[in-house]
Amino acid sequence: MAAHEALTKIACLQFEPLVGAKKGNISQSVAMLEDAADAGVDLAVLPELSDSGYVFETREEAFSLGSEAAESPSIRAWSEVAARRNLHIVAGFSERDGASLYNSAAVITPEDGLLGVYRKTHLWGAEALFFERGDVGFPVFRTRLGRIGALICYDGWFPEAWRLLAVQGADLVCVPTNWVPMPSQPEDMMAMSNILCMAAAHSNSLFVAAACRIGVERSQPFIGQSVIVDNQGWPVAGPAPKDDRSILLAEVNLAEARRGRTLNEFNQLLRDRRSDLYGEVLGSTIAPGWQ
Repeated sequence: MAAHEALTKIACLQFEPLVGAKKGNISQSVAMLEDAADAGVDLAVLPELSDSGYVFETREEAFSLGSEAAESPSIRAWSEVAARRNLHIVAGFSERDGASLYNSAAVITPEDGLLGVYRKTHLWGAEALFFERGDVGFPVFRTRLGRIGALICYDGWFPEAWRLLAVQGADLVCVPTNWVPMPSQPEDMMAMSNILCMAAAHSNSLFVAAACRIGVERSQPFIGQSVIVDNQGWPVAGPAPKDDRSILLAEVNLAEARRGRTLNEFNQLLRDRRSDLYGEVLGSTIAPGWQ
């Protein structure tokens, strides 16, 4: 590691938000952020919809639990912790925007508070009854720790999402998630969600920090198993237990993400793509930034 490079300490905070219990969920998340800060963490990731809960019965219920990003009590509380404890935070929250509702992730820094918002692109199951599909693309946020991207849960099943973050130079992808059981998942194998995070990290040279919730909400079980993966695709923390509140911790050198894309004297993961056969940015309008 070069003398000017520093290790980044990452935490994934795995807990059980309760649907409708917004004040309690915020209090629980803040307590875990304080614990992470006590452990010297630089960046903490909270689960998907960690302020509202996940399994809504009606659109009215879902909408009542959302907030405009600029007015969100969740973001206000998380930003206060970030500033006071010198902590970067990526947290899932329910975002209102006029008459629309989004399943979103807030990116918060000590210096700026709310730096930006990612809106879940690929909706899972009944989410389509309550949320709009994300409309912000795949932004990469520049921070003093490095370049951070975000995906949410089912987004991780789409290799294009990971690749578009890598093409823009992301070092780390934070994944607030509420993974649910896969019907054909073998009991003796790692969860498919973990395998997808590992594969994406390996094929793009990205660090991945995925924070999942636990518990059963209105008959829907969640699988926990939060994980932190290095840019070679190997877990450096976790997977966490399936049903226990947990704080996963790992120290990583985020600069290795960019270096790791050069595999040997002949091969570089992003340069080797056959852009004569498929679009360099997969038909999107983003500007490549990995060079």
